[in-house]
Amino acid sequence: MRWITRERVKVDRVACPWLIKRFIDKEAEFFFVPADKVETEAKRLGATPFDVKGCELGHKGLECSFETIMKKYGLDRDPAMKLLGKIVNGADTSNELWHQPEGPGLEAIAEGFRHLGFANDHEINAAEWIVYDALYAYCQEMVKKGKPNGAFVEKVATG
Repeated sequence: MRWITRERVKVDRVACPWLIKRFIDKEAEFFFVPADKVETEAKRLGATPFDVKGCELGHKGLECSFETIMKKYGLDRDPAMKLLGKIVNGADTSNELWHQPEGPGLEAIAEGFRHLGFANDHEINAAEWIVYDALYAYCQEMVKKGKPNGAFVEKVATG
C-alpha cells in the first residue's frame, strides 16, 4: 500500500511510518511531498494520507497522528504501544494531554536528526527508526515492570 504525508519530517512523520511498516503494512511505500501537494498526489498515486490537516489519520483534538493510527488499527490495546503513543504525543504536541516526561527528549532527538545532513525524508526515516525500536522496547520493559506510564516522573525544583 502507498502512504503519503508532508515533507520535512520530524516526530509524527517518522513515528507514523515506523508504526505502519512494523505493525500494519510490511510492504508500505511512503511519499513525502510539499503540504499543498499532498491531496493531489494522494489521488494520483492512490496513497493514503497521514499527518495532514483534515485527513482521517491526522491529529484529532489533542491526540497526534500516531495515536490516531494506533486506534484505527487496534494497536492501542497493547499497553506498551499506548505508552509509546503518549511519548510521541509529548514530543509532537504541546504535551498538555499526557504531560509525558519522555516527550521533550524525543523531540530533541528528532530535531537533531534533521540537522545530520541526510539527503531526504526517506534517509531520515531509515536512520531514526532505531530510536522508535528502542523506545518501544523501553515501553515494553516499563509495562513488564508495572510502570505503564513510564519510568520518569516530573521533578520538582527544590531549594
